[in-house]
Amino acid sequence: YVSEVDRAAERTIVETLLQAYPTHAILAEEGGAQGESEYLWIIDPLDGTTNFLHGVPQYAVSIALQHNGVLTQAVIYDPTKNDLFTATRGRGAFLNDKRLRVSKRKELADSLIGTGFPYTRFEHMDAYLNIFKDVMQHTAGLRRPGAASLDLAWTAAGRFDGFFETGLKPWDLAAGALLISEAGGIVTDLAGNQNQLESGHICAGNPHIQEQLLKLIAPHLTDGLKG
Repeated sequence: YVSEVDRAAERTIVETLLQAYPTHAILAEEGGAQGESEYLWIIDPLDGTTNFLHGVPQYAVSIALQHNGVLTQAVIYDPTKNDLFTATRGRGAFLNDKRLRVSKRKELADSLIGTGFPYTRFEHMDAYLNIFKDVMQHTAGLRRPGAASLDLAWTAAGRFDGFFETGLKPWDLAAGALLISEAGGIVTDLAGNQNQLESGHICAGNPHIQEQLLKLIAPHLTDGLKG
């Protein structure tokens, strides 16, 4: 679903950024790629559109900055709670100026894991459901709130101990990936490689839980999910 709110928010964000940085490039959910530059803004103006349209208060604005292919800045804003998650490479992750750290849980059986259902790339559905069933049986709980950027921000904040999903776009996960890294977590694709932005498949969490998630996921990986 795409709402007029998505389009209006994206126009405002892009116009504001280009006024400040006219030579920078843009990659946005609705407008696609614009320009060429060593600096690339990756924008999701409304992550969780379906939630928004149905009155479910779980959606966010997600913006990341890449410099020569490296994520350097991240912002995720939850307007329903006035939660502003930010990160700068090498300087940590924050929620409303409070420093964030991933959770300290070490046992998968005690952990709460976030996920999201494939909604466009249904060729991965069977493999995903096998992963879902396996993870569900080995954790304290599995949650699907419906906005990947917020799920990743919550993982950075230690609310979730880990997160996995397939078939995402760069604007879904770029900002959240930097937040988790700067909060002391690990972010990879489902095969454990640094290919999540390109593949759209992601496994993230605190170092203990992320490693255990990868081991659970590995037997279910199809060629299309290996990155």
